[in-house]
Amino acid sequence: MRAHRGEREAYRPIVTPLSPTATPCDVVAGLLSLAPFRTLYVADIDAITGVGGNDAALRDLRRNFPGLALWVDAGEGYPARIAARAKTGPGIPIVGTESLGEADVEAALAVGGVILSLDHDAAGPRGPERAHRDARLWPDRVIVMTLARVGSGEGPDMDALERTGRLAERQGVTPALYAAGGVRGPVDLETLAQAGIAGALVASALHDGRIDPETARRWA
Repeated sequence: MRAHRGEREAYRPIVTPLSPTATPCDVVAGLLSLAPFRTLYVADIDAITGVGGNDAALRDLRRNFPGLALWVDAGEGYPARIAARAKTGPGIPIVGTESLGEADVEAALAVGGVILSLDHDAAGPRGPERAHRDARLWPDRVIVMTLARVGSGEGPDMDALERTGRLAERQGVTPALYAAGGVRGPVDLETLAQAGIAGALVASALHDGRIDPETARRWA
C-alpha cells in the first residue's frame, strides 16, 4: 500500500513504476532493482489495526529474498507475542509504542533483538509516556516514527530526532536511531547522516524517482 500521513483508512494498493502489481514480492523485486538493499521495513496494517495479518506474505518474502532482513511491525504489544516473533519469525519484531499497553512496556522491550518504534502523530507521542521518556528501557535500535510525515514529502522530523538523541544521551544510552517519515531525496539523506542518524525508512522517494538508483546504491 501507499502510506500517507498515517491516514490508514485512505490507504490504497500501491501504483509504482517499479512494479507491475501491488503484490509484496513484485514490489520488493522492484525496489531491489534500484539497489542492493539489505533491510525491508514492513508495517502489517491489517495486524496493527486488528483485522487480520500477513505472516504468509512475509514468509513468501523470506523465501524469495533470503538475503533481506525483515523488520516487522505487526502491532504486537503483548510480550509473549513479541517473543514468539523474535524466536521464530517471520521477521524481526518492531515494538511500536502505539500498540503497547502501560503494563507491558518493560517486558516487551526486554525481549532480545526487538526494535523500538517511538510513534508520533500530529498531536504528539502515541502510547505509554514511559516508553518515550525512559531511554534506559530502549533496545539497541530505535525508530523515530512521525506518522504525520509518512508519504508527505515534507522532510524528516529533525526536531523529534534531535530530542530523542538528547534524551538518550542524558540517560547514558546510545541506541542507533532511524528516521521514519518525510524523506524527500538525497539532501535529506545527507542531512540525516551528518546528524549521526543510523538510517532512514524510505519508500515514496524511491517509488517517485526522487532518489535515483545511483543515490540508492550509495546509501544502501
